[in-house]
Amino acid sequence: MTKQRDESGFSIGQAAKAAGVHVETVRFYEREGLIRQPVKPSLGIRRYSSEVVTRIRFIKHAQALGFTLQEARELLALRTDDAEICTTVRHHAEVKLASVHEKIIALQSLETILMRLIEECKSGDISNRHNCPILQSLDDE
Repeated sequence: MTKQRDESGFSIGQAAKAAGVHVETVRFYEREGLIRQPVKPSLGIRRYSSEVVTRIRFIKHAQALGFTLQEARELLALRTDDAEICTTVRHHAEVKLASVHEKIIALQSLETILMRLIEECKSGDISNRHNCPILQSLDDE
């Protein structure tokens, strides 16, 4: 059994594995200022704290919920003990939810159009491209 972590923290590979991401993701988050790169000791390798691993997981979970990296950065900045923070975070979530609803409506509209075009294509004369309803709609729109 491999040791995941020693007393001084995680190596970058261990931190990435513990957070469920690739090493390049950890490096990207460092470049973006989402996490701090640990100081490299004169002898040895950089060690990442469990707090950094938790932060990476938070960012990935935020992204899985549809938040951008910038939005995840803003949510991270709100992580304090302030009682009013929950209201602010809820507002961010409500804005994201409204965006999701708009996308769902747009996708449903697209689904309807594609289903109609496919049905027209099935029932029409498709002996040449000029009779293909799908190609015609692309020319028209």
